[in-house]
Amino acid sequence: MIMQLLAGANLIEIDFNLKEDRALFGAAQKLFALIISVGHATVYVLTGLYGQPSELGAGVCLLLILQLVVGALIVILLDELLQKGYGLGSGVSLFIATNICESIVWKAFSPTTVNTGRGPEFEGAIVALFHMLFTWNDKSRALKEAFWRERLPNIMNLIATVVVFAVVIYLQGFRIEIPVKSNRFRGQRGSYPVKLFYTSNMPIMLESALTSNVYILSQMLFNRFPDNFLVRMLGVWEPLEDSQQLMAKSGIAYYMSPPHTLKSAFLDPIHTAIYVTFILTACALFSKTWIEVSGSGPRDVAKQLKDQQMVMAGHREGSMYKELKRVIPTAAAFGGAILGLLSVSADLMGALV
Repeated sequence: MIMQLLAGANLIEIDFNLKEDRALFGAAQKLFALIISVGHATVYVLTGLYGQPSELGAGVCLLLILQLVVGALIVILLDELLQKGYGLGSGVSLFIATNICESIVWKAFSPTTVNTGRGPEFEGAIVALFHMLFTWNDKSRALKEAFWRERLPNIMNLIATVVVFAVVIYLQGFRIEIPVKSNRFRGQRGSYPVKLFYTSNMPIMLESALTSNVYILSQMLFNRFPDNFLVRMLGVWEPLEDSQQLMAKSGIAYYMSPPHTLKSAFLDPIHTAIYVTFILTACALFSKTWIEVSGSGPRDVAKQLKDQQMVMAGHREGSMYKELKRVIPTAAAFGGAILGLLSVSADLMGALV
């Protein structure tokens, strides 16, 4: 992704029409991905994500870093297999979808028990629902607990997930059909579709990458310099109750993180407003920027249609770029903002994604 941004911004020169340049670009992508994996793995372990390094010891820390790097290498190789045609779709998107599906199924049907201070409870929302209905005498209280319990997946989280999926599938069909005709074959007509989600899930991926890197940097600096004013402005981190997981309590990282529940969103409206504004703006800007660096902008589309000797019906060949420039960036920015709004809604409703 970073290499594509560099190539699209013309910071590196590459001609994708040359086989040698394409091979060199692919090798550079894999090398850069491996370097980033080593850096991220080192930061994750040294910042205490898997426990304090002083307690784990140098050997365990090294093994954890090695395990994370090997996992990243396997993902890179699997992505290359999919790119060469041994599978369906994009590798990265497929891995993200698989991870989300695994998370939803686990949180819905997990048979493991967790002690939250009220005795052991099943982690899976549906398993917990049937367990409470069969073991509790007060059925109405059991239903209320299964639907609204805190700190563990509940039925309302599952319903919110289904609603978000349904809305995404519904909006996926929204598009603008631009009529085109052929200059080569008289009477041949068609259409060029501009989808609402013109840049697919790329805005959310870029926003998530930005946010996670800010979190990593903030946690690393806070662990080393907890009393520094600038570091505390970036983020103050505290562990969650009965957990080693850190959560931002103030600073820039806090306002970039979502409220955990609707109740907390209403109790801190300033945090909610800043978070929503940040997500919508970031997704819209990333979406609009991505079309320029990925070769799907209005100038690139106009060139592709011209190479195929296609023109927009009812427009001169010279005005095709102006019409595409009016439609494509608007669709990209609006679609990115809609994706951001769906992400915010999923966070506030507690969807299992």
